[in-house]
Amino acid sequence: MTTAKRALKKYFGYDHFRPLQEQVIQSVLQGEDALVIMPTGGGKSICYQIPALIMEGITVVVSPLIALMKDQVEGLHANGVDAAFLNSSQSSQQQASVMERITEGSVKLLYVSPEKLLSHDFYYLLLQLKVNLFAIDEAHCISVWGHDFRPEYAKMAYLKKQFPHVPVIALTATADNLTQKDIVNQLGLTNPKKFNSSFDRPNLSLNVAPGKDKFKTILAFLRQRPHQSGIIYCLSRKATEGLSEKLKNAGVNASYYHAGLSAEERARRQEDFINDEVPIICATIAFGMGIDKSNVRWVIHYNLPRNIESYYQEIGRAGRDGLKADTLLFYSFSDVIVHRKFIEESAQKEVSNAKLERIQQFCDAQICRRKILLNYFGEHLEEDCNNCDVCKNPPRVFDGTIIAQKAFSAIVRLKERVPAGILIDVIRGSSRQEILSKGYQKIKTYGAGKDIAHQDWQQYMLQLLNLGFISVAYDDGNALRLTPQGREVLFGERLVNLVHLASMKSVPEVKPIVKTSKQEAREGLFEALRKLRLQISREENIPPYLVFSDASLQEMAQEEPTSEFEMKLISGVGVRKYQLYGDLFINEIVEFGQKKNYEAKKSGESFYQTYEYYKQGFSVEEIASIRKINPVTIYSHLASLYEKGADIDLSEYLNPSELERIEDAYRSLNETNKVKDLYLFMNEEIEYYKIRLGISYLKVLSSS
Repeated sequence: MTTAKRALKKYFGYDHFRPLQEQVIQSVLQGEDALVIMPTGGGKSICYQIPALIMEGITVVVSPLIALMKDQVEGLHANGVDAAFLNSSQSSQQQASVMERITEGSVKLLYVSPEKLLSHDFYYLLLQLKVNLFAIDEAHCISVWGHDFRPEYAKMAYLKKQFPHVPVIALTATADNLTQKDIVNQLGLTNPKKFNSSFDRPNLSLNVAPGKDKFKTILAFLRQRPHQSGIIYCLSRKATEGLSEKLKNAGVNASYYHAGLSAEERARRQEDFINDEVPIICATIAFGMGIDKSNVRWVIHYNLPRNIESYYQEIGRAGRDGLKADTLLFYSFSDVIVHRKFIEESAQKEVSNAKLERIQQFCDAQICRRKILLNYFGEHLEEDCNNCDVCKNPPRVFDGTIIAQKAFSAIVRLKERVPAGILIDVIRGSSRQEILSKGYQKIKTYGAGKDIAHQDWQQYMLQLLNLGFISVAYDDGNALRLTPQGREVLFGERLVNLVHLASMKSVPEVKPIVKTSKQEAREGLFEALRKLRLQISREENIPPYLVFSDASLQEMAQEEPTSEFEMKLISGVGVRKYQLYGDLFINEIVEFGQKKNYEAKKSGESFYQTYEYYKQGFSVEEIASIRKINPVTIYSHLASLYEKGADIDLSEYLNPSELERIEDAYRSLNETNKVKDLYLFMNEEIEYYKIRLGISYLKVLSSS
């Protein structure tokens, strides 16, 4: 086992790295600069935390948000790692205490804000320290082409100038090709290694719904997901407050968050969400970047995000633990108008408009949404994902030429001077004062579309906009104009296919699941463990996920560990976590089993009993006699235990020549696990149990 893997198991409780993590770590350990593109929840922090634990000196991590620093440091402390942060939220006394620990050399990772990094005092501190690595988190903030540009990030090029021999690793979850190039140039990285992990988050379901009956849809969505934690992103502060109030009136435990709240109130609401006191939060995009909460099970966009990067980053708050999570985006014409107005006031109008169009296309498309999302980031997906609304419910299209001609005729007759809202009122024959006072009721197409609901007209107009038949004059009151293609439709030279709105379901249908008694018992144990976790987190005043993640609890409920050995096989249970909480969770599992009259002899307990006798020096035959089971079963236990990392000497049962023959057969048969095939391949000359032991030996050898 490599030094990096030992650190991963000891401090974080994981047996294996995620894709690309180990390659990034080795590059950093060799002193190379690196640009790392990994999805949210892909394990970016491990890429610099493991090197920090291995190398001499201190790693400096630049992070944009105070909350994110706090969460990261608390998480490291829970894993037995000495880490600290320096930022404006601390008193002078607190900062002095941190400085003392730094100068003593005990701190392995120091988190700082860009502003702190750029201060003169901090520069002089760096000169006195043995800095082994600079890690720039959320590195897309350095680029004007990124979706969250921050001017202070752009000043960090001085790091390579002042500390040319210290490697720099830049990390982000969202950066297109243009942004990636800008990050490298702005930081002055020296021939950096580039690591592009897959942007695919297969555990996230992607759903887009029309922006009508949103509240009703949300309530139906929540009823299908009781007790789950989620975020609803809104475009305005007012919307967060209004939606939160409506949810509370409907009996939903929800809160809201936006930049207009005081710093203290924002911190309190964020803590309530992180600590599972309030499971649902309605928030503007000011919320989320600093959230390191692994068990967010869903994200809803109440309004259209401004670009695909923002959308991808925000849905990335869900399912960080790798378990199934859902996303839902509401799409309406009015959101497009609002974004266009904001863009008119921005510096990067052309790029911003282009990116807004891309997310409109994403919402409007009738092909696999995951393909579109991955294509945007330069990644090709061969097969449909079967985990988005389009794949699950392919929409039907119809000939919408007549509908389009009615709309286009009205646009022309109104001299291309009215916005979508007024146009729809005219087509539907509205008699409100604004229509009548301007004489719009006199045009030929007045009332021509009264058989179609107002909300449906909005959706059709949005489709026509994204098909390129109409455009919006943002500098002329958002008036609708016909494009040349639209005129072809108007004059019968071109057909238009529109999507049946009835086929655009708000939420994919969920069929009732019939659960077995075993599944129900497992869910009951998970809930018991979740309650214990919440109790511990409240007592220690830390977020529940810092005790154990949902993924770890799910595995505990599945495996039911009842010993130290078994508990340490659970992913996410490292040395420190076991010391702190292992016995508490084992006791809960045992008590739950007694309450539910669980069968005492599980396979895991059986393995452990075998291992206990083995450690005491009993032979396989003696163990089998004591336990009254077949010796072949004992050999199978030893093989499985060896694969899980137990200290077992397989050479007691296999001589070198036998192992060599098994290896030759194993390689010849493409590393098959089928013992019978190997037995026959070797002319039935080596016993089954020895082949089983040999396979385990070769598996461990190839993974080390």
